[in-house]
Amino acid sequence: MLKKGSKLNSILTGSCPKCQNESMYVDKNPLHLTSILKMNEVCSHCGLRYQIEPSFFYGAMYVSYGLNVAVGIATFIISYVIFDSSVKTSFIAIIAALIFLFPFVLRWSRNIYINMFISYDPKTQKKKQQ
Repeated sequence: MLKKGSKLNSILTGSCPKCQNESMYVDKNPLHLTSILKMNEVCSHCGLRYQIEPSFFYGAMYVSYGLNVAVGIATFIISYVIFDSSVKTSFIAIIAALIFLFPFVLRWSRNIYINMFISYDPKTQKKKQQ
């Protein structure tokens, strides 16, 4: 499937961007809405502190905006152009898609944002094995 060490692996799985050995989140399931943003403070494997600076993840709001716009445009194209729906039906489809994908977009935006600043380090694998 996804190759360990790739940014896409870390983004889609929510794993530590540095070692990719554990989830950044206390609860891995994004559908548990009460704990959707609860994150571990540090990676127990490599020691990476996820909250790099105070209010670090405020920047993820911009990523979330971009993801939501992309979802909206894709839904509109699929609904209006491919399925030849009315404009009203297309906008209802956009709202439904945004509501359904909300927990995933929220997590993906945080995952993308932290992966913009931290890269995979294969040396963290060797340190733990020794």
